[in-house]
This record gives sequence, structure tokens and C-alpha cells, in this order.
Amino acid sequence: MMNSKTNVIGIDSVLDLTKAAVVAALYIVLTMVFAAVSYGPVQFRFSEGLNNLVPFNKRYIIAITVACFITNITSPNGAIDMVVGTFETLINLVTIYLVTKRMKSVAAKMVASVLIGTFYMFIIGFEIAFIAPGAFWPTFWSTWLTAGIGEFVTMTIGAIVLYMINMRVDLSK
Repeated sequence: MMNSKTNVIGIDSVLDLTKAAVVAALYIVLTMVFAAVSYGPVQFRFSEGLNNLVPFNKRYIIAITVACFITNITSPNGAIDMVVGTFETLINLVTIYLVTKRMKSVAAKMVASVLIGTFYMFIIGFEIAFIAPGAFWPTFWSTWLTAGIGEFVTMTIGAIVLYMINMRVDLSK
């Protein structure tokens, strides 16, 4: 049974905490290794593929949100990215969890996850349009488009990889 955890964040044991910590560390490492393309209006944050773990288990909401906050400490956009970027991640992941928790098909969960993640990049579009020196609306729309494309690509790659891993290892446990 998926997410049989009684705790609201899905971490009820040292094993759960360890799994969450490993995913958080992997998110941080992937973001830092690909730092050159992980930030800004055109971004391919490959660690975002890990967002697709949330339909398998809610413990990854807190793990990925904390990891996003940590990686955004080094963002060229400064403190605003620590707040807005982390907030975007949190509401994105909570939405993914709530939308997918009753779905039976893993493939449908992955599609929903990718589409929700791509949609929520509008928040990053607002963030960058707010801090950018150019006109707000053109910057917003172009950033939502480019960041959304990057999110779609990286989350699709993550969805495919995690779908294949889940065929061998039950990721909901």
C-alpha cells in the first residue's frame, strides 16, 4: 500500500529518514554538478527529475524541499530564490502528491507529476521577472516558457528513469 505512513511527512523510522536524506543529498549533488545550467531563466535542473518520487511516497516532499532550499543558498538570484524557489518546490510537490495519491497507474502518476511540475514554473517566471531589469511581462512569459521547457525535459527524464527503476524496486516502500 502506498504511503501507509501515519506521520504527516511520511517519516516514521530511521529507515524512512535515511531514504529521505539520501534523496535530498542526491538532489543537492545533481544540482551542484550541473550548477551552470541549474539556475536562471533557462535552466535544466536535472535534480528536478527526483520530484517524480513524490507519487511513490510523501516522505520525499520534505526531503526535496529541504534540498532545494540548500541548493538555492548558492543561487545567483540570492535570498529571493531561497524563499520563492523553495516555496514553488513545496507547493509543486504537495500538489503532485495530492493529485496522484489515488491514481493506480504508475505511468499516469508520472505524466501528472511532469505536467504539474512544468505548470508551477510560472512561479519561477514571476520571481525572475520581479528581479530582472527588463519589462515584467515579457520577462515573465519568456522565463515561464524557457524554465518550463527545462522542467519538462528534466522531469520527463526523471519520470522515465524512476518508472524503469520502479519496475525492479518498489519505490513506494
